[in-house]
Amino acid sequence: MKLPDRNLARRLEGGQRLSFREGKRGSDAGNHPQYRYLRTYRPDGKQMIGAPELGTGHQAAVNAGCDIGYRRRPGGCSKRCDWMRSTVIAAAIAGLLAVFPVSSPAVLAADETGAAILASDARVSGDADRTRFVIDVAGEVEFGTFVLSDPNRVIVDLANVSFDLPADAGRDGAGMVSAWRYGQFAPGQARIVLDVDRPVAVEHSFYLPPVGDQPGRLVLDLVATSQEAFEAAVKANLGKRAGAEPELAKTAGPVGGDRPVVVLDPGHGGVDPGAVGKGGVFEKDVVLAFANELKADLEKTGAVEVRMTREGDTFLSLRQRVEVARGYGADLFVSIHADSAPQNYVRGATVYTLSERASDAQAAAIAARENRSDVLAGIEADEATDEVTDILVDLARRETKVFSHHFAEDVIQELGTAVKLHKNPHRSARFRVLKAHDIPSVLIELGYLSNAHDEQLLTDEEWRDRASDALSGAVTRFFGPRIAQGKSEQVTR
Repeated sequence: MKLPDRNLARRLEGGQRLSFREGKRGSDAGNHPQYRYLRTYRPDGKQMIGAPELGTGHQAAVNAGCDIGYRRRPGGCSKRCDWMRSTVIAAAIAGLLAVFPVSSPAVLAADETGAAILASDARVSGDADRTRFVIDVAGEVEFGTFVLSDPNRVIVDLANVSFDLPADAGRDGAGMVSAWRYGQFAPGQARIVLDVDRPVAVEHSFYLPPVGDQPGRLVLDLVATSQEAFEAAVKANLGKRAGAEPELAKTAGPVGGDRPVVVLDPGHGGVDPGAVGKGGVFEKDVVLAFANELKADLEKTGAVEVRMTREGDTFLSLRQRVEVARGYGADLFVSIHADSAPQNYVRGATVYTLSERASDAQAAAIAARENRSDVLAGIEADEATDEVTDILVDLARRETKVFSHHFAEDVIQELGTAVKLHKNPHRSARFRVLKAHDIPSVLIELGYLSNAHDEQLLTDEEWRDRASDALSGAVTRFFGPRIAQGKSEQVTR
């Protein structure tokens, strides 16, 4: 069926408002007796057009475009938008939900072809009472929503979606959304996390098919609610495993052979971008590129086996990263990050080891930020630990701490010959990702993305080569006696 007035959404952008009024059915309605008139009005109240409109709420919303409910003021001003009359919204949403029922939490089915549906743009608009989030998609998307607290977040899980959004997408919010982020959360599952500055409820969530040259759109309407109602929604969601970790793919098991096993852990990934540089560089991309280079350099030595916690833009929880390392039978765990600081003059590489008491205030702040990566990805905060107080475990933890410290010193010595180090290069704090009691572990911050010079170096191939060579040397130095022993045994054989 041909839809009338395909360009209506554009006229709405120009500052017009919609009004549904009953009109007599006549020749304008063609052969469709269910039509009624849709009229648009300029801000001065004069009628602009009169076009037939399908009487169903679903079709009304389609013709109005996904931005139905708001109008911009003349001149494109982005000040407070006016919410349409509730009767129109109710009719539109009722029809939409009848046609496109939505479940919560997420539905994770793929589309019929198995091809990922592209999300190409997104925007937020609204005020302190009502806020709308819209994302443009290339096809119908199965999705679900839920809310989490501490901090307050709205989570949108999408089946089989890939993102090609503008570089600055998510940096700024509007209305009750302070910021948002997006990315892959699990195989076949994408996620959008909306940070909200107060308790909210998802009043409506629906998909609008494309109209003319307008893409399909996924729309969420958020309204302010009480803290009690919000907490009740959070509790109900957790009963459905909302906010749980993604399922972890099984590793191939411990790596066999006599060579030491090194597990490289590129930090963040997927829906968790990590720090963002002044030029828009994502930490997750910088550290993955560096880890790939370090892996290649280590493999060239032939002295160690190398595995990675992630090899693509995927999300892993902090606990899962340690679990992957244990699954491979790691002898050394190296978590790779790029730092950020409020002071843009701070730069240089830093090596962190585990300590229950932070070495300084900055180390404590960085550990706290890194430890919240799960929360930022839309996982329920879990402060519980799986630490064991068995005396043998405690002895192993102490020995591991000594080895971690030795390796950190090797890194500083080797890395300091190749790149600039922070003025205090070896620090310690309570990093959750370093808590394996049986694996020597360090976290290396390669530099500061908040510093323009460091950001440029972190994406420079020559700098990356130097830093990777230095870290490769630190690893072989750390395992030197064991490597030498292995070579001696091979000669003996």
